[in-house]
Amino acid sequence: MFDSANLYTFTIFCIVLYFSKALYFVIVTKYLAMSLTVKRPASEHKACMNMLLPVRDALDFLSGKWKLPIIVSLSFGNKRFKELATDVHGITDKMLSKELRDLEQNELVKRTVYDSVPVRVEYSLTDYGASLDKVIVELREWGVQHRKRIMKK
Repeated sequence: MFDSANLYTFTIFCIVLYFSKALYFVIVTKYLAMSLTVKRPASEHKACMNMLLPVRDALDFLSGKWKLPIIVSLSFGNKRFKELATDVHGITDKMLSKELRDLEQNELVKRTVYDSVPVRVEYSLTDYGASLDKVIVELREWGVQHRKRIMKK
């Protein structure tokens, strides 16, 4: 864990700690800053960024209070606007309309207008939207396990 230079620094650190608690915070901060600024190879950084950027993009789009609940509701079948409003408890009509437009623009939801009197509009998941099913199932499973773990405390 420590090479000889770091061991010497750590020993000095322990001695100073014994004599002055005020100085302790300064030394710890500097020591941690030194150990956290380890240079990583460029290939490792690139691999990390290649992993993080798509995850960040997905989280940026799917984050928020309403998109995933709307997608989950539509995964059970086509719905009319009021059915969605009922399924997604607490959402206002204005917000539901905005989120549905956003999901439609991103090709996750399809809006179908039927030529009837009165006009009937249905929303459904596209194949692309249905591709989120695996992610949602995994999130649900993790959430169930997390809830059990936290509730034990």
